[in-house]
Amino acid sequence: MFGVVLWSDSSDQKAVIWCEDHGDLAFYRQTGRQKGPSLDVGDWVQFDLVTERNQRMATNPKLVKHGICPSLPDVLRNAGGAKSRPTPAEPAPSAKVVPFSRAAERKKEGGALTKAYPA
Repeated sequence: MFGVVLWSDSSDQKAVIWCEDHGDLAFYRQTGRQKGPSLDVGDWVQFDLVTERNQRMATNPKLVKHGICPSLPDVLRNAGGAKSRPTPAEPAPSAKVVPFSRAAERKKEGGALTKAYPA
């Protein structure tokens, strides 16, 4: 599997990787038995993927290209745009509801129900 490092901690030798399959993120933790490259944010890596306790773990990472996309975490963070989730004080936008009574009136007038008219 290939992926890009979204977060890393060089002192603890840990990283979080966004996988090419766009599934769950993969977590990497260097252990005493597993020596790997030092991973930095934006590095493109190839790794083996295993699932442990319902968590995707990257093993045997190999650095493909250093620093290929260092701004990816910021891009993803801002991908939701300036719009944030509505708060209770700010209700979510909703569809305009057209009451059925107006449709019934149009039918009495001989107008088609499928014809568009201002609400």
